[in-house]
Amino acid sequence: MGKSFDTFCPMGPWLVSADECDGANTGVRCFVNGEKRQDARTTELIFNIPTLIETLSAGITLYPGDIIATGTSVGVGIDFKPPKYLKTGDVVRIEIDGIGHIENPVR
Repeated sequence: MGKSFDTFCPMGPWLVSADECDGANTGVRCFVNGEKRQDARTTELIFNIPTLIETLSAGITLYPGDIIATGTSVGVGIDFKPPKYLKTGDVVRIEIDGIGHIENPVR
C-alpha cells in the first residue's frame, strides 16, 4: 500500500535489461539527507525474483515493463527509537548497483 499512493514510488530515469543488471544479486541503498538508512542485496529477499514472477503471474497477467514492488529492507523510519519519519525538506536518495541513483525531495 505504501508504494501505491500518488508520488510515493518515484522511478527512473533508467531502465536496464536483465543482461545489464543481475537482479538476483544486486545492492540497493537508501539515504535520507545523506544518512544511510538501508543497505541490502536482492539475495536477501524472502522470495527470489523468479518465485515472485511465478506467484504473481498465476493470478495476474504480467506484461513487459510491468513493475513488481517488493518488501522493504531493514532501516525504515518506524523501526528507529524514536522513529525517524520523513518530513518536508528531506532528500531521499536511492542507489541500485548497475543502474544508478535517483534523488527526490520530500514535499
